[in-house]
Amino acid sequence: MAIDAILPIDAQGNPVPGILPFRETKRITFAGGTANAIGDHDGDLDPFDIFTVTGDVKVYVMGVCKTSLVGAATLEVGLVGNTAVLLAQISDVTALDANMAYLDATPALGEGEAPLVHTIGGGLDIIGTVGSANITAGVIDFYCFWYPLSADGKVSPA
Repeated sequence: MAIDAILPIDAQGNPVPGILPFRETKRITFAGGTANAIGDHDGDLDPFDIFTVTGDVKVYVMGVCKTSLVGAATLEVGLVGNTAVLLAQISDVTALDANMAYLDATPALGEGEAPLVHTIGGGLDIIGTVGSANITAGVIDFYCFWYPLSADGKVSPA
């Protein structure tokens, strides 16, 4: 089985082994003031795709805010049918400022984490859901650390 994914690399250029050795990244730019853009609560891209999953995998998902979010909205990350299972809902996205980690419902600078690994079966894609209003600006880099369980198990940026 060939896997086309990025392994984390240390300062000497060596792969870093781990329980979830593969990493994918997806930058999401919110522009909910524009119809049908990511962040438009009533638009075609709500929910929006973050990572495409095939087969069965184990994953840990987190976000790092690059540009503060703007809007009176909520945000959560999960799967169709369980939209906040991977990252709990932030009830006020303006609490997510630049350089804060999105690991749970209360983002913080330099937040400690105890990674919660989830099993995704059957290739359910990882999505973000905007609620209650638009997110009109902001940027988050989402990271997915993953490991295949089935022969076709894979995660890639959507």
